Parts: sequence; structure tokens; C-alpha cells
Amino acid sequence: MKKIRKAVFPVAGLGTRFLPATKANPKEMLPIVDKPLVQYAAEEAVAAGIDTLIFIIGRNKRAIPDHFDKAYELEKELEENKKMSLLKSVQEILPPEVNCIYIRQSEALGLGHAVLCADPVIGDEPFAVILADDLIYNENENCLQQMVSAYEEYQSSIIGAELVPHDETHKYGIMAGLEISERVMRVDEIVEKPTPEDAPSDLAVVGRYILTPGIFEKLKTTQKGAGGEIQLTDAIAELRRDEKIYAYHFEGKRYDCGSKLGYLQANVEYGLMHEELGKDFKEYLKSLEI
Repeated sequence: MKKIRKAVFPVAGLGTRFLPATKANPKEMLPIVDKPLVQYAAEEAVAAGIDTLIFIIGRNKRAIPDHFDKAYELEKELEENKKMSLLKSVQEILPPEVNCIYIRQSEALGLGHAVLCADPVIGDEPFAVILADDLIYNENENCLQQMVSAYEEYQSSIIGAELVPHDETHKYGIMAGLEISERVMRVDEIVEKPTPEDAPSDLAVVGRYILTPGIFEKLKTTQKGAGGEIQLTDAIAELRRDEKIYAYHFEGKRYDCGSKLGYLQANVEYGLMHEELGKDFKEYLKSLEI
């Protein structure tokens, strides 16, 4: 059984919903309190046993490799000023045994195309895909850890899933199928962004996937779908014809940090949980006359 060792992070999007903040700064570098979204995603992967992080980047995303690279001048200044706690925080963003690979996506052709860009690095291994703007909190096992356990049991592609309001199905890939257990469903149907009238269920795909390498052959022939882009959901629908695919209804709370409201909610709730700031922040919120 091949272990899940590699994770793909599609981070080449333009982040237009956050303009002008994302004009020169990637949306994945927007901070939740004191860490950027992409760091939370990377930490989730590492905690799940991933040792190779593959970032699919665009031409305006240099801040992401810079963030995970060594910052000699900054570290020297922090050390000279005896700011050892801050020094540790920048030196330990990732463990030394974790490798980062950066692949340039020349055109923004959709999530499916971004995942396909990782084909030469993934090879014949199963792998994870993490969308950094879906921030998922669980104080015990994180979302990807739960999904890796499910993969080890079922030896098939695992899709992160969450129930959504019926009138919001047009925002997601929607799945339907046979319930195997409280949290696992065999996927018999998957549709990208159906209208509420056409949605087969309210179980939505969220930004966590474990995929078998068979997905790459499907992506190579997938035509443009919703939004004029190559949709990963469409390729998964084709893969389902050849392999079993399971949806995993994870434990945890998801913050849609691709939306301004979800981003603000995450900052407030992570601020309240913050070890140093939480108590004072809570008192501040209580003082507001809202």
C-alpha cells in the first residue's frame, strides 16, 4: 500500500474577490491572525504525514516561495536583537525534512488544470490536494489526517465533503451515493455547481481531496466545464466510471476564506483561540456596542 506522501496546493488563482488587497499579494498569503492561509494548509499536510509540498503558482505568487524559504537577513536581525521567540517562529514554519516544489501554471485554466500540472512530480502515487482558502479547524485530528485514515481503509480516492444549504448548491460540486457509514459515502454521482432544482443532494465537495494517479489521464481529456474552466469535479466524475470513489464527511469547522465574510469569521474565531491574544480580544469584543 502506497502512503500519501505528496500534497498539491493550487495557489495560482488571482483572488479577485479580495481586490485591491490581492493586486500584488496572493490571497493565500492573507493572514488569519498571525499566519497566512497557505501556512495553515501546509501545517495540516505535514501533520498528516506529507513530506513533499507541491505548489502550483502563477507569475504573481513569488511571496509564497519566499515565505517558505530561509530569510537570512531577517533571522540575523532577530537573533541580534534577542527576539528568540520570533526567530523560532520563522525558522520552524516547516520541518527540515519537508520538501517544497514550485510549478508554474502558465494559464489560469481551472482547478483541474492546476492539478494536472503536478503530474510529472506525482508519478504513480496517490496524493492529496488542499485548497488553502478552505480553512478547516479541528482541535484533535485535522481534516487531512481523517481522510488519510479513510484512504488507508478504502484504498480509493477520498473527497472531503460537507452538507451545505440547498439554495447554495450552485457554488459547489455536489455528490450523491450509497452511505457506507456515518461519515463515508460511496460516490455514485458528482456534478459541478448544479442549480438547486438539479442538485442530487446537499453534500458538497470542499477543498480537500485524496486522489489516485488515475485522475491524470482523465484530466488530460476533460473539456472545459462550468465557468469555462477545466473542472476537477468533471474529471472525478469520469474516474468514478473506472474506480470506486468515496466522500468523507469530516469532523471540524470549515471557514470559507475565499469569501470576505468567511475570512472575517475565521480571523475573529482564531483570534479568540489565540494563546496570547484570546483573552484580551474577547474582552475587547465584549466592550463593543454592537
